[in-house]
Amino acid sequence: MRFALVGRPNCGKSTLFNNVAGYKAETGNFHGTTVTFTESKVRVAGEVVNLVDLPGTYTLTGSNPAEAVAKEYLASNNVDVIINVVDASHLAQSLELTFELLSVNRPMIVAMNMMDEAARMGLRVDGPGLEKKLGVRVVPLIASKGRGVKGLFLAGIETARGTADYESRFSGFSDDPLDRHRLGQVVSAEYVRQGERNLTMRDRLDDVLLHPVWGYVTLLMILLLFFQAVYGIGRVIEPPLMAIFNRFIVATTSSLGAQSFLGVLVNGVLQGVTAGVAIVLPYLLPFLLGLGLLEDIGYLPRVAFLMDVLMHRIGLHGKAIVPFILGYGCNVPAIMSTRTLEEPRDRFMAAALATLVPCAARLAVVFGLVAFYLGPLAALGLYVFNLLVIAITGKLLTHLLPEDAPGLILEMPPYRVPTFKAVFNKAWFRIREFVVEAWPTLIAGSGVLAVLSYLNLAIYFNLLIRPFTWLLGLPAEVGVPLIFGILRKELSLVMLGQALGTMNFDKVMTPAQLFTFTVFVMFYVPCVATLIMLRREVGTKGMWWITALTVIVALVAGLAARGLMTIIL
Repeated sequence: MRFALVGRPNCGKSTLFNNVAGYKAETGNFHGTTVTFTESKVRVAGEVVNLVDLPGTYTLTGSNPAEAVAKEYLASNNVDVIINVVDASHLAQSLELTFELLSVNRPMIVAMNMMDEAARMGLRVDGPGLEKKLGVRVVPLIASKGRGVKGLFLAGIETARGTADYESRFSGFSDDPLDRHRLGQVVSAEYVRQGERNLTMRDRLDDVLLHPVWGYVTLLMILLLFFQAVYGIGRVIEPPLMAIFNRFIVATTSSLGAQSFLGVLVNGVLQGVTAGVAIVLPYLLPFLLGLGLLEDIGYLPRVAFLMDVLMHRIGLHGKAIVPFILGYGCNVPAIMSTRTLEEPRDRFMAAALATLVPCAARLAVVFGLVAFYLGPLAALGLYVFNLLVIAITGKLLTHLLPEDAPGLILEMPPYRVPTFKAVFNKAWFRIREFVVEAWPTLIAGSGVLAVLSYLNLAIYFNLLIRPFTWLLGLPAEVGVPLIFGILRKELSLVMLGQALGTMNFDKVMTPAQLFTFTVFVMFYVPCVATLIMLRREVGTKGMWWITALTVIVALVAGLAARGLMTIIL
């Protein structure tokens, strides 16, 4: 038995999926987070149900790649019940998709989600009347709190078994989107009553957060507090962890013979373990928790709105900010989310610029070098510099790929109180990727570098990119970390310590070198996983063009950073 969750972006569909299936799909309070379907087995009343979370879509007839995924899945798979998740606080808009789904002629249930938001807005929905009008079950739901979820899936079982006596009144309805829009307004007006709205502080927040002046001031303050918090937590946790691991490494390698092959290999492997626990995680975990908090509160769509003007200046629109925001977690989902953009030119530009966004892996380098040795303000300045470089690169790409960017029509979701479970699970979903995929690579790469150093082979790898390191004024030894950093960006930091013979980087590199190295790592060739995703989304030729672009941007930005630090210092 298969149930398919279908709904507009921001309707809470993926929240419902995660509530019953565990944390196996990304959720976010803005358009474009889910771009592929996710499936999981769920046991309901003794039945095993394959629950499918389809990407958020406004229509089944659009040309948007994400919308095409939903349409193709419903057309090519045997779906026993469609669960149409709608936003009770924006019923008229949600019903437009409902009418389309009714025309699919599949058993269906309408999950009336966000009933708490509707109540806060003073809206009273006549569920039984709407149910009779549509001819399908309408089940009230608050997915974020788990209310009504059990009843929804029990109703789904009844509908799949054919024991629910309903018949749709809108089968074969017109494909004209204008008619669906009008009908949605009419039906909503008939079954939704506006009572007294309960105005709260949340309703007045947008007056500040979206203000043409104070909105940007607030954004900078939030970013500053965010970085200060991440830096503060990491700065407290990192030193004692490093001390513990260093004592253990010294004791272990001494017993094996520090200069023996086994001792060098074990030292390299333990350095990789140390870097993951003591350098990466202290900064990565609070960063991902904070990012998840901003997503679930609903602030990120406001960032997209504020950034629309800037995005237009580089030839895109505010909707393209989604890949950039996701890129701060990981560039892979950022590249995937470019599917939500309609035009191939927009998708290519957004993918190219998203690869320049410093992901969580590169965050470890930023905080492990710049923030730790130069301070959190320097790290924030580096991120501002990153935005400036992205803007300039986007402007240049606009001249190479000229086209008018369309205006932004962005649905602004309500503010929501995030739950600790959802925020923690979101962070764990991303941390688990580091632990399962990145950390073993860090350990293996660290061991390989130890062997290369023992055999005196590292010098040949350093020679490969010596022209770059020479131009940037960096030690020749940083070549190997930069090469292996293409596998995983965290390797650039881990292997830097091995290559230079110490994790006290300020003893062997000047502040200007630390800053310049970090800038180069922030922009140069994406990691292998990102390259694979680029090939899938923009083709092999597009992948190589973007790779070449990142090398050029990294070199120019690195030279600019070197010159800037020379002036400042």
